[in-house]
Amino acid sequence: MSRQSASAAPQSPSVPHVADSHDLIRVHGARENNLKDVSVEIPKRRLTVFTGVSGSGKSSLVFDTIAAESQRLINETYSAFVQGFMPTLARPEVDVLDGLTTVISVDQSRMGADPRSTVGTATDANAVLRILFSRLGDPHIGPPSAYSFNTASVRASGAITVQRGARTKAEKATFERTGGMCPRCEGRGSVTDFDLTQLYDDSKSLREGALTVPGYSVDGWYGRIYSGCGFFDPDKPICEFGKRELHDLLHKEPTKIKVEGINLTYEGLIPKIQKSFLAKDKEAMQPHIRAFVERAVTFTTCPECDGTRLSEGARSSKIRGISIADACAMEIRDLAEWVRGLDEPSVAPLLTALQNTLDSFVEIGLGYLSLERPAGTLSGGEAQRVKMIRHLGSSLTDVTYVFDEPTSGLHPHDIQRMNELLLRLRDKGNTVLVVEHKPEVIAIADHVVDLGPGAGTAGGTVCFEGTVAGLRASDTVTGRHLDDRASLKESVRKPTGALEIRGAKANNLQGVDVDIPLGVLVAVTGVAGSGKSSLLHGSVPADSGVVSVDQAPIRGSRRSNPATYTGLLDPIRKAFAKANGVKPALFSANSEGACPTCNGAGVIYTDLAMMAGVATTCEDCEGRRFEASVLEYRLGGRDISEVLAMPVAEAEEFFGAGEARTPAAHKILTRLADVGLGYLTLGQPLTTLSGGERQRLKLATHMAEKGGIYVLDEPTTGLHLADVEQLLGLLDRLVDSGKSVIVIEHHQAVMAHADWIIDLGPGAGHDGGRIVFEGTPGDLVAARSTLTAEHLAAYVGA
Repeated sequence: MSRQSASAAPQSPSVPHVADSHDLIRVHGARENNLKDVSVEIPKRRLTVFTGVSGSGKSSLVFDTIAAESQRLINETYSAFVQGFMPTLARPEVDVLDGLTTVISVDQSRMGADPRSTVGTATDANAVLRILFSRLGDPHIGPPSAYSFNTASVRASGAITVQRGARTKAEKATFERTGGMCPRCEGRGSVTDFDLTQLYDDSKSLREGALTVPGYSVDGWYGRIYSGCGFFDPDKPICEFGKRELHDLLHKEPTKIKVEGINLTYEGLIPKIQKSFLAKDKEAMQPHIRAFVERAVTFTTCPECDGTRLSEGARSSKIRGISIADACAMEIRDLAEWVRGLDEPSVAPLLTALQNTLDSFVEIGLGYLSLERPAGTLSGGEAQRVKMIRHLGSSLTDVTYVFDEPTSGLHPHDIQRMNELLLRLRDKGNTVLVVEHKPEVIAIADHVVDLGPGAGTAGGTVCFEGTVAGLRASDTVTGRHLDDRASLKESVRKPTGALEIRGAKANNLQGVDVDIPLGVLVAVTGVAGSGKSSLLHGSVPADSGVVSVDQAPIRGSRRSNPATYTGLLDPIRKAFAKANGVKPALFSANSEGACPTCNGAGVIYTDLAMMAGVATTCEDCEGRRFEASVLEYRLGGRDISEVLAMPVAEAEEFFGAGEARTPAAHKILTRLADVGLGYLTLGQPLTTLSGGERQRLKLATHMAEKGGIYVLDEPTTGLHLADVEQLLGLLDRLVDSGKSVIVIEHHQAVMAHADWIIDLGPGAGHDGGRIVFEGTPGDLVAARSTLTAEHLAAYVGA
């Protein structure tokens, strides 16, 4: 047979190769969270946008089903030994998942709030910079670790035992490691100072209750330890303590002692508070402890390293007059220019890698950040874009990228750039799945999946699948609202006063003076990084009665639910207790009323080593979480588990009138319904809520606080176009009831609806920080003097 014929005739071009037939991701029978047997077919190597009202099941389908199963299958390719060290994932509730590829999830979860985590450490830009300085820095001070603020310098010397044959011999050894950590602040950039007057009342003795720290009362365990430790006289007023006694009370190193017959370790008050209170994230603290920390502890810039976190040695080593501290403090776009100017053939590949990372920051619209910016201070949208940076230059193709509202926190001007990035990822041969509400992003989709029709139990079905044109023509909620355009108000409210800010210099603000009108709806706008949050969160006077609702995530375990988070459960428990003549603790699934088998969780978790743990409904309480005897007590004909299973709207009626009338509970339920959460059940775990639902839950809670001025940080995040109208109605009601509402917002519908607009800019970072417009939305559109004005004018069709 000739060689040519052995190679077999090529397949005719009209017959596609069998390997090319797998160009769909098929999902059949998805039932995760509120999904009702959803079946969809998603084209590969295309951009698919998932739309629908907040809570309709978009994230359940994209993140909890498709992304979760892909991750689980990848984990299963590792050996059982390796899987033992990985998080265990349960198989999603779905019948068939076909055609999956490797999924890279880029979600909006905030980056760690650890003070040592910065933009540079989170993106590996710092790691490359450290190598660069260890090669080129003058004077040379050591390896890359010598430039790291997370590595402490250590020296050790002593005897080590060496075995040679049958003999053992002691040899002297010394060990030294040069780190770049500032020894004073331990790489945190700030030091804590304690206001001693907030820790104790020095006119009293310990036995008279001198300690004013929460949890340190005279009869409490800590109070008894300090009174009985024997290092000082507990009956002597603290103002009469000698130097030694005061040192022992405040700063004594851990020492073993015996108090009331119990062996324990005594430690001075200040290190004790640092370990027990300051190691926690402020958001996770109980309110009374947070109030104490804010009173007693001040965080000041470390005087030794001037906030750079680095040791003197690391700061002294420079390349062309720039130290690594200077490089990290620069805005990234300036740093990129500086790196471009370094022509060092010996480290050329390193410079190229660093250049690519820094250019990705600029391209994605984050050139205004600096590498030293703490990762915990980034907004949800910024954090998501920082995570994208790793994937922009990736050589991988045929990957599925999953994005969760990538445009949140973006000005309309920046959304165009984000769209280009999404299309670039697609054009490299990747499948891009985006959960999104913005019409500008929906418009570029190749394929749209619309979920709904409602939220929660009223959602979870596919209302539409197809093209954007098809969505417009369809009669779904998204289709009807896609071309909604708010119009400018004919008349605006008159302010009743003004909140004065003078000489604001927080972050990039350039000595801003502004009078924010009160008694009206004010929108603060400007491109991402122009200084909006710095103005409202960093410069508003502390005593002005401001209630701030920011985007920090709600913390809560699977035992937390809307009823516990909003404080709604307290009046409900009291009402049940009063109606039945028993104590309120019985009606708590975390206290006396809990089912003893599942400890009030409703499910029993079984750990299966490296396989996914299994949660089975508790057989004793059938998932109701309460002891059987507790369920015999009723209020208005319902037991406590039936009340927790009610949606907010039904509970509002139930507690509003009749036998179960409870004004305190009804008030909270009305607020939850006002923010559009009428469909949530009272006992739904917080861990199952979507991002938009969590922010509205937070807003409902803050609405109860005493304060005349509300500052809201992008309340439209995670809201469907149809929900934005409801939010605007709520803001109007707040203003009409005599409150002042200030909104940081990019959504043009909110800008058009405002009474007054303050526009910051003109750019981001050091190009921003100035006020470029103040006035009514009508004047802004007429002037067309700023980027915001151009986009708002186009939006309202002016």
